[in-house]
Amino acid sequence: MITADKKYEYYFTAEDAEEVRTNDSDGQGTSGLKTALIRFLSAFICVKIILLLIVCSPPALAAERITAPQRIISLSPATTEILFSLGLGDRVVGVTSFCDHPPEAKKKAKIGGMSNPSLEAIVGLKPDIVVMTTDGNPREVDDRLRGMSLKTYVWTARTLAELPRGIRELAGVMGVKENGEKLAREMEEGIEKFRSQKTGAGSQKKVVYIVWPEPLLVAGPGSAIHDAMALLGLENIAANASSSYPRYSIEELIRSSPDVLIIGKGAGMDIRTVAQGVLKKLATVPAVKNGKVCYVSDHLYRLAPRIIQGIEELAACVR
Repeated sequence: MITADKKYEYYFTAEDAEEVRTNDSDGQGTSGLKTALIRFLSAFICVKIILLLIVCSPPALAAERITAPQRIISLSPATTEILFSLGLGDRVVGVTSFCDHPPEAKKKAKIGGMSNPSLEAIVGLKPDIVVMTTDGNPREVDDRLRGMSLKTYVWTARTLAELPRGIRELAGVMGVKENGEKLAREMEEGIEKFRSQKTGAGSQKKVVYIVWPEPLLVAGPGSAIHDAMALLGLENIAANASSSYPRYSIEELIRSSPDVLIIGKGAGMDIRTVAQGVLKKLATVPAVKNGKVCYVSDHLYRLAPRIIQGIEELAACVR
């Protein structure tokens, strides 16, 4: 324990030196020096023994162990999925009303939405830690929770490349480092597999991913969907948009002339039926004329382990 040693380090003091000088003036220089040195060494050894007993005692060892959180609240669907994937589902005591995967998450107590969770509900669940994200949870919520002496962890990963790092960090905080390493490696291997199969620039296809048909919302830069497109060597027609999920007009899509049109799953609806109206308006674009309209799941909507399955779906759509 370097810190402890430095704090309690015993020095050969000015008082010891003065005793040597005094004894020497009395003609007892040699014996005086021996006496002072013996005092110094005795005190030094005593301090070391005391420190050893303190550091090695059971209470000290127990204090150095970090207790893993046993009651966890997750304030985003993505972090909820990751927590369950890390084997922590039994420790999760509360989630948002949007946390619907895995199915077990639906059975957890609900604390409201991502942007406006009920602080009363959170406090009532007596969490050891509240897991938040910079992508959807307001900073004010974090500030208020900390102000009530609640411990929070803020997930900061926003891109596909940052996902493995985020998993490792979260797993470390939750005391399941080995599980985190295994899951992170699975993500890295899955990402690398697609990177090695990346389409050449010469055959790059123009793709649009429709998140919502009316009003028309598409996936733009800063979204996991955009990262997946880039990983596969596809050209996202909304790559230069100013937001992650920009609103597009029919005219803009027609001008962009996409080769492939992908439509993501909508919650609680038949997306094929809902999308018919917008597809009629886009009848002249190559993707619709050539039958390259693909319906996929919601796996790419969240930066979570299911994203690898989402990339597989995306790759199948553009083959």
